[in-house]
Amino acid sequence: MASLIRFSNVTKSYGKGEATAYALRGVDIEINSGEFVAIMGPSGSGKSTAMNIIGCLDTPTQGEYLFQAVDVGTLSRDQRALLRRHYIGFIFQGFNLLGKTSAVENVELPLLYRGFPAHVRREKALEALKSVGLEHVAHHTPGELSGGQQQRVAIARAIVTDPLVLLADEPTGNLDSAKSIEVMELLQSFNRDKGITIIMVTHEDDMASYAERTIHFRDGLIDQVAHR
Repeated sequence: MASLIRFSNVTKSYGKGEATAYALRGVDIEINSGEFVAIMGPSGSGKSTAMNIIGCLDTPTQGEYLFQAVDVGTLSRDQRALLRRHYIGFIFQGFNLLGKTSAVENVELPLLYRGFPAHVRREKALEALKSVGLEHVAHHTPGELSGGQQQRVAIARAIVTDPLVLLADEPTGNLDSAKSIEVMELLQSFNRDKGITIIMVTHEDDMASYAERTIHFRDGLIDQVAHR
């Protein structure tokens, strides 16, 4: 498998002098195309900072972040935004759906930002909803859907642009056990059948067990790497 993401001695700090606080302390990571990786660690361990850097929402203070061999640190803010828009899908614990907008319109949003014409947006959004088993609720608003259905709409929105990588931040955090398993099996299927690289932050060992590899953070460093 080809290397998709690589951190080389990545440090992230805030403040100066004696007030300097370190979120990451020289981290090395390599994630290959097509992997399913879980990231774990206690609050303040650096895992969320690492995810924000991977998602081009933040930049390292020192070190190098390569995405498909491109040094992200050399890109402008607009170029990082384009990288995010074209190659990365995001799934959040809180779903982040527009409450007064239908499921299909929520899924269309990333395509709207990319300038797709209306008929193409609708076709691709319906196809994405079908892939998560929700084509029958395409015109329902989030308030008319269960938590599990809302998360599946959020997953459809994340995959509608055919991203290279999905970043999932506690994707089952607001779901019960049965719905959590549904979501994890769905993510696993996209990884297996579509080859989408998945990087997931979770606090739950049973959710992390779906990943091929688990990276444990502690105090801004990688504490342990476990393979399934």
